[in-house]
Amino acid sequence: MEYFVGLDVSLRSCALCIVDGKGKVQLEREVPCEVEDMAACLMAFPHAIKCVGFEAGALSQHLYIGLQAEAFDIVCMEARQVSAALSAMRNKTDKTDAKGIAQILKTGWFSPVHMKSRQAHGLRELLSTRKALLKKTMDLANEVRGLLKIFGVRLPRTVKYGSFDGVVRPMILMDEVLAHAIIPLLDARAVLFQRYLELDRRVKRAASQDEVCMRMITVPGVGPIAALTFKAAVDDPGRFKRSRTVAAHYGLTPRRYQSGEHDNPGRISKAGDRDVWAT
Repeated sequence: MEYFVGLDVSLRSCALCIVDGKGKVQLEREVPCEVEDMAACLMAFPHAIKCVGFEAGALSQHLYIGLQAEAFDIVCMEARQVSAALSAMRNKTDKTDAKGIAQILKTGWFSPVHMKSRQAHGLRELLSTRKALLKKTMDLANEVRGLLKIFGVRLPRTVKYGSFDGVVRPMILMDEVLAHAIIPLLDARAVLFQRYLELDRRVKRAASQDEVCMRMITVPGVGPIAALTFKAAVDDPGRFKRSRTVAAHYGLTPRRYQSGEHDNPGRISKAGDRDVWAT
């Protein structure tokens, strides 16, 4: 008899359910969301476990690598398919979700999610922190613009990021009220902008040291940010059987609704990695 494990993972705890090949529940338990606790519970089960499955989420990589190191066969399932299957259940609880995930795993009606390498995740983190600092820098600049408008001070429409402080600070130093309120914002923005520049240099350096990225940069309109984003998202090109499936994987192909005499193409699905199709 084969046994399948479904995990409904949350930040602090994890609902665990084991079903046999006939779909009968053999064990239901709630354990802490730690690899050691999950592995101990599974090892205490008297029968050999065929497969352990959970839906993709923030903790997927940590759990996948940790449980795989404990010699378990791990499957990370696409969250949209799991959510659609679980929506048919009358009651939604962690316990029933774990049971539903185990049943989906048993039937094989799911799409496995590729688990990216640690290097790819490191590149994505670098890109994400750079983007976050740039956004915060822009938010502070827009906040300063809005505050100055109240006093009738209108900045030029276009001010370069690097010269923003040099343009604004002399204008407000002549007014004690403005200086008292806005200089702290300018100081905070200056610090964020310097950190952003440091991360921007790291990203460009990483792209310049990667052979694949350097080949992509030769394409007109593709810079180091776009190249590194695409490289980190694809990670392993061998997981795509055909090159044309890459665009569909990242939501860059049109939606299609076909039923009977109706066959309506739509806009791109945007179902994949937002960073890829937005870049």
